[in-house]
Amino acid sequence: MQGLVDQSPKAAWHYSDLMAAYRGLIYHPGVHTPMPNKHETYRVEGVNAELRHYLARLRRRSRCFSRCVKALVRNVKLFVYAWNRRQLHRRQHPGYPVHLKDFVYP
Repeated sequence: MQGLVDQSPKAAWHYSDLMAAYRGLIYHPGVHTPMPNKHETYRVEGVNAELRHYLARLRRRSRCFSRCVKALVRNVKLFVYAWNRRQLHRRQHPGYPVHLKDFVYP
């Protein structure tokens, strides 16, 4: 797992549960904070649920999976782009319902 941590994007803070495998890893740069329970993971789980909802290739491995990692990365980038634009729009117009597909193209 250390190789995975070394190849991941550098972050100032790293959070995990209290699993023993995470305690032995070296997080450089940054600070590792083990969380005693899972009540702080609701945001991550929410984002994962949104990704699975909008991107079929992340739903079930047996059906719509990506053979090309570049295609998966491009799809996630497009999703993040549209999601962020929609969130900004929702802040400016809270009562106006919009769908994510409306923000794919500028």
